[in-house]
Amino acid sequence: MSVAIPPGSTALAAPEPETTGRSRLTRYLLIGFGVFALVSLVRVLTGADDLTSAGALRAALVAAVPIALAGLGGLWSERAGVVNIGLEGMMIVGALGAGWAGYHYGFLGGILGALLFGLVGGVVHAVTTVLLGVDHIVSGVAINIIAAGLAAFLAQAWFTGLPGGGPTQSPSIDRPPAFTLGPIADAASDLAGKGWFLISDLAAVVAALTRNLSLLTVLALVLVVGTGWLLWSTAFGLRLRSVGEAPSAAETLGVRVYFYKFVAVAISGSFAGLGGAYLALVAAPGYQNGMTGGLGYIGLAAMIFGNWRPAGLLAGAALFGYTSAIQLRGGTDALHALLLVIGVILVIVAVVQLRRAAAQPLTVHDQAGPGVGGVARMVVGHVEFLAGLVATLVLAVGFWLVGPADTFGALPTWARHVLAALLAVAAVVALVLALRRLASAARTPVITLGLAVAFIAWFATTDSVPSEFTGMAPYVATLFVLAFASQNLRMPAADGLVYRKGSAG
Repeated sequence: MSVAIPPGSTALAAPEPETTGRSRLTRYLLIGFGVFALVSLVRVLTGADDLTSAGALRAALVAAVPIALAGLGGLWSERAGVVNIGLEGMMIVGALGAGWAGYHYGFLGGILGALLFGLVGGVVHAVTTVLLGVDHIVSGVAINIIAAGLAAFLAQAWFTGLPGGGPTQSPSIDRPPAFTLGPIADAASDLAGKGWFLISDLAAVVAALTRNLSLLTVLALVLVVGTGWLLWSTAFGLRLRSVGEAPSAAETLGVRVYFYKFVAVAISGSFAGLGGAYLALVAAPGYQNGMTGGLGYIGLAAMIFGNWRPAGLLAGAALFGYTSAIQLRGGTDALHALLLVIGVILVIVAVVQLRRAAAQPLTVHDQAGPGVGGVARMVVGHVEFLAGLVATLVLAVGFWLVGPADTFGALPTWARHVLAALLAVAAVVALVLALRRLASAARTPVITLGLAVAFIAWFATTDSVPSEFTGMAPYVATLFVLAFASQNLRMPAADGLVYRKGSAG
């Protein structure tokens, strides 16, 4: 039975034009700047100066680059339709190659050795998955297991007896050259020490990027930008991405599917190996067993977080690198301040979700068209949306009031508790008004609101983060962001599928 759509109805709205790459990049940059401004504001309010200090940002950069390189390798592989769980193993052999070749031939030899060792791992994965049709996950896990054992065996054989070496580590290796722009770095450091809102934080970023910046860091950033240009602005990149989306259709157009898949996976291994070289040449003075510490898997997570795109991948690597740097510097105060940052971000996300939920019809009958009833329901929906927003703010203020005594020192204890109780009652009333809308439109905003209140309450009622949580903060942050970003992710259509030549018919 067909349903007539009255004129002016928005039930079947025209699809919005597709977002261009430039507008998407602009949106990401604006979001990133907004988050940075929020972190700067929290730093000023809480006094946690290590949130945006030049030292913390420099450590975050060192922690983020190997993750970004591993994720970049995963991006090449999966854009061609091959899942590469073996990034961790390729990073391990890359670090080993950098340790061995770097000791004998200098830092350039270390870089080339890591690229070559990683390339071997990528070729092995390409042969098993592309040519032999082995399950991608099985092949990747096998590579990780073999690489760990092989690296331990070769390290003992190569480094035992060398000056400064041993069965589990290589001797010290010459580091790649680092750049320092003295006048700019000094001026930025002085400005960062002023503690001004946003200006000092931006100066700290400049100081981190202009003092002791490794050549490998610059190379990694060039590779990320170059990958974006090569895969999205050239015929080669179009063909490579086509074999990851529809290999059978690409074959009918004359694209050599096996060739592009093989090349992509081989390059993937080289990039992961280069990430291992960064660990052995920049993050540490040489190779050591177990030094990757699962960063290959985190790189894969950063790639997924970035929606299989270089810019998003870089943001995911920066997120993990930042939280890891804060944790390694023993910044319990900074991690405690980050709780407030997370809470505010979740409130903003909840507002967006509630706004979208308010725009949805309450029932199927709301699609009947314009009229007094439709307008009334729309008004009720917006009122209930505002009620949910008020409830969130009220609960946040209520938890703040019952926090430490120095939060609102001007108020007596009994006054703060009475006011908090009144606010809690008001919040319950507002939530009851919002439940009808939320239950019919979406449950996600409710979960987001609850998490926002929990983080703000955690910040308001405690003075520090438990030491047990500090060590796992980077991993929790990664999983947390992935969970919220999962609704907007789209992997390549043929990613992980076994392709056979001639299957197009």
